Amino acid sequence: MQAPAITKMPRLRLSAGAAYRFGVASRSVAAIVGGYVLAALVTMLLSVSLPMARSEAVMTATLLSFAIYTCAVMWVFATGSALRAWLGLLIPAAIIAAILQWMDALSWSLA
Repeated sequence: MQAPAITKMPRLRLSAGAAYRFGVASRSVAAIVGGYVLAALVTMLLSVSLPMARSEAVMTATLLSFAIYTCAVMWVFATGSALRAWLGLLIPAAIIAAILQWMDALSWSLA
């Protein structure tokens, strides 16, 4: 009796055009979502750490968040790959979130 032949499943390969479109879509999501998350976390960090009155610190941080978001979006599309764009947003966001958690300034409740 002969052993059954093991066949490999064919690998799904994207065409060059589909790979390019996937990269652009990934960068767009990174710019929109990741840039917003990074800008929001930096705004929170600046709001609690700027040495001025609370209302002035929040206003200053909010005004700076527009520049931070714009720079994040430009950086995402200036990088060499979509993976580098995602990592360049997620790593600083995770570090800032850890700092905010350490400062007890980050609330994870949804209520």
